[in-house]
Amino acid sequence: MSKFFVISFILLLILFTAFIKNSTKKIDEEIFAKEENLRFLRQEFESSKLEFEYLSSTEKLIKFQKSYFDDELLQRNLEDIKIIDNSLNIFSIKETKKNND
Repeated sequence: MSKFFVISFILLLILFTAFIKNSTKKIDEEIFAKEENLRFLRQEFESSKLEFEYLSSTEKLIKFQKSYFDDELLQRNLEDIKIIDNSLNIFSIKETKKNND
C-alpha cells in the first residue's frame, strides 16, 4: 500500500511539475511579446518626441525656411486655410474653425 502512495505521489509531482512548466512557458511567451511591443512603442515615441521637439521650434522652422525654401513659403492666416473632405468619394471644402482659448 505504501508503494502505491509513493508511486502516486511521484506521478502527481511529475504531472504538477509539467503543468507548472507549461504555464510558466506560456507566461514567458506573453512577457516576451509584450516586451517586444513595448520596445517598438518606445522607439516610435522617441522618434515622435524628437521630431516634435526638433520641428516645433519656431526658430528652427524659420531657419529651415531660409535654408531650403528661399522665398517660396508664404505666411497665411488660419481663416484662409480650407479643409478638403473626401468622404464617400465626394469632395467638399470646409472652413477651418478658430479656437478662442
